[in-house]
This record gives sequence, C-alpha cells and structure tokens, in this order.
Amino acid sequence: MAIAQQLNYKTVDKKGREKLLGKITKEGLQQDSFANWFNPQYENYQVDEETVQALRKQLKRYEIKVFLGTWCGDSRREVPRFIRILEAADFPKENLSIIAVDYEKPFYKKSPGGEEKGLNIVKVPTFIFYKKGAETNRIIEYPVVSLEKDMAKILKEEGYKPNFSGLKAN
Repeated sequence: MAIAQQLNYKTVDKKGREKLLGKITKEGLQQDSFANWFNPQYENYQVDEETVQALRKQLKRYEIKVFLGTWCGDSRREVPRFIRILEAADFPKENLSIIAVDYEKPFYKKSPGGEEKGLNIVKVPTFIFYKKGAETNRIIEYPVVSLEKDMAKILKEEGYKPNFSGLKAN
C-alpha cells in the first residue's frame, strides 16, 4: 500500500462505500457516513461507572492500540463504546492509537502504514494493552463479559483470556 500517511485517510471501495484507513481519530469517526453508526453507539452507551472508577488510576499507566475496520459490524459496535469508556476514565488521548485496516484483497486486515505488522491482527476490533512498552493483553472482536469488566481483569492481571486467542494471522 503506497498511500501517503495522513490522519483520517478516507477512501472509497469498489462499490462506492466510504472507509477510513491508517491512523484515525474519534473526530474522523464522527464525520461523513461514519457518523451514522459511530455517534449513536457512542452517545447511547451506558458506561459501567463503578467499574470505570475502579480502573481509572491503573488505566493511565497503559498505552492502547485499537485496530478496527470501519466496514466491520463488530468494530462499529465496540469501538464507539470503548472510546466512551476511555473518556469516562479520563484516559490520556496521547496514549491511544486508533488504526483502521482494509478488507479488500490484497490488503485484507492491513493499514497503509503497516502498523499491524507483527501484531497478529486476525479479527477486528482488536484492543491491545501495553504497559512499559510491552503488550499485556488484548480484547479481540468483542468482550468476554463487558468491555469494562474485561478491561478491569486485564489491568488487574487476573489471567484474562480473550476470544479467538488461539488464532494466528495468515
């Protein structure tokens, strides 16, 4: 993919549908056709405040990478909710990277900048948690219990096992 890296790079697929690729922001997801699914999921999600309060302090010690597809139903449901949770926890924006991957061949589950390389991104969304530069765990496609409860288990290092953890990228 020899596409210049720019934030919120928008393109159109072969059927004329908009998609974002590469590094993106919440603001990019709140525009154009993406707003139709992002904004309602974001605005209508009821955050588990009790769990978020319990994880707020620990969460700030982490960096998080989110891989999603703006074309993917699971990403459209979980990513707005995840961002809403992070905001409720006062998570530092600079510690969050959001990367949109493609679905068209030969770029399936790839981004223009190659941010997914070596990270075994098989399903989207994938939320990867890093502490001191090392991956500690990830939520894959959808939570086991809830985003908040899964995050709490990851931060407490309680042996969280994500969905699809045994899959390997092609």
